[in-house]
Amino acid sequence: MAGEITETGELYSPYVGLVYMFNLIVGTGALTMPKAFATAGWLVSLVLLVFLGFMSFVTTTFVVEAMGAANAQLRWKRMETRQEEEDDDSSSASDSDVLAQDTYERAEKRPILSVQRRGSNLFEITDRVEMGQMASMFFNKVGVNLFYFCIIIYLYGDLAIYAAAVPFSLMQVTCSALGNDSCGVESDSKYNDTDPCWGPLRRVDAYRIYLAVFTLLLGPFTFFDVQKTKYLQILTSLMRWIAFAIMIVLALVRIAHGRGEGHPPLADLSGVRNLLGVCVYSFMCQHSLPSLLTPVSSKRHLTRLVFLDYVLILAFYGLLSFTAIFCFRGDSLLDMYTLNFARCDVVGLAAVRFFLGLFPVFTISTNFPIIAVTLRNNWKTLFHREGGTYPWVVDRVVFPTITLLPPVLVAFCTHDLESLVGITGAYAGTGIQYVIPAFLVYLCRKDTQLAFGYGTVNKHRSPFRHTFWVGFVLLWAFSCFFFVTANIVLSETKL
Repeated sequence: MAGEITETGELYSPYVGLVYMFNLIVGTGALTMPKAFATAGWLVSLVLLVFLGFMSFVTTTFVVEAMGAANAQLRWKRMETRQEEEDDDSSSASDSDVLAQDTYERAEKRPILSVQRRGSNLFEITDRVEMGQMASMFFNKVGVNLFYFCIIIYLYGDLAIYAAAVPFSLMQVTCSALGNDSCGVESDSKYNDTDPCWGPLRRVDAYRIYLAVFTLLLGPFTFFDVQKTKYLQILTSLMRWIAFAIMIVLALVRIAHGRGEGHPPLADLSGVRNLLGVCVYSFMCQHSLPSLLTPVSSKRHLTRLVFLDYVLILAFYGLLSFTAIFCFRGDSLLDMYTLNFARCDVVGLAAVRFFLGLFPVFTISTNFPIIAVTLRNNWKTLFHREGGTYPWVVDRVVFPTITLLPPVLVAFCTHDLESLVGITGAYAGTGIQYVIPAFLVYLCRKDTQLAFGYGTVNKHRSPFRHTFWVGFVLLWAFSCFFFVTANIVLSETKL
């Protein structure tokens, strides 16, 4: 993410890549989607989910095309470097005037001839060119700074969601288990932050204690380098799918037995704001595509595989959300869907109740340090100057501190996860998912035509190759931004 050309890593098959992409997209956002569905109405939610899935697929193909163009640029530069070295080796045996004329003619003819000779292999995606490096290749200085600003705001939102989700889950589970309600969150219970948790402690006090412990335990990782290991990724993915499968099956069983309590409305436009942000956040993957798709061994049918992935993700989101809104009443659905299963009448086995209730704690806690280090590195890249180095205090203290403090302060002030996800998705998510890919593909197409000629075809070009689609994506991004902002202003005015 810090904008480098990194090692491709070990290759894997296209279908393994499909699974990795599925795991990347389906994350924390999915747990906040059921409540957003119930608030906006099932028909509006379904239409918006399908449309946003389609828009995300369009911009994903934009990023893949930009990856191909970036690889072509790098490959061409290497070819020119080798050619110049060969020219230098043979220059001693050539007349200088003749050499000058030959060099001029070669410079005029080499692009077209080389592209014709090598065909579309020039655009083969073999180097892992991260989004930041592509921004540096195709954007001007202002564009690069805006790119990093957008990435940083999104990562801050991510960390704030994580910092709030873990203490919130712990508060919900432990306050219910240790308080008067020993069997979880009852369906008719409506808790306020000022309600007692245990002893003299209020629920908000317990939440902030858990937030302090979370920060003290995971915050120090921001000051060091940390990577997500392969085995940790396998473990968290396994836990995630066990949790999702249990929730879907339990909801289906309750509905089949006639115990479904949900009667969602057809449409409620007041809930569209949060639904929009939640859905954008839940389809976020564009910033990680270079790391995800470059190691795929065969990219011949890459677009088809990505399309299949989106169809499966849409089906999964639909299944999870529809079983939720027909199983539980809309006003009883919690921001973190797993907490609805901390009830005895839903799950009789205590171990399963605690596993689902604490599931976000395990998975999010493993992701928080990685996201924090990524954000810290982006701050360093944004302010980095060629040939310069940071003082030790700035590098080891200032950057980690400005990375950690803002999301913790946001989490201290609010644990409204649906709003946090909605705002992060609607603003920073819109920039990363729509604006950046649209400008990337538009500028890389112009750059490719100038460098290789107008007849050159990028083998990874998007099916949405007409300029209309770039304009449509940008128009939709502006509409999302305007709609969410106007909705927030109107809501605050009413209050």
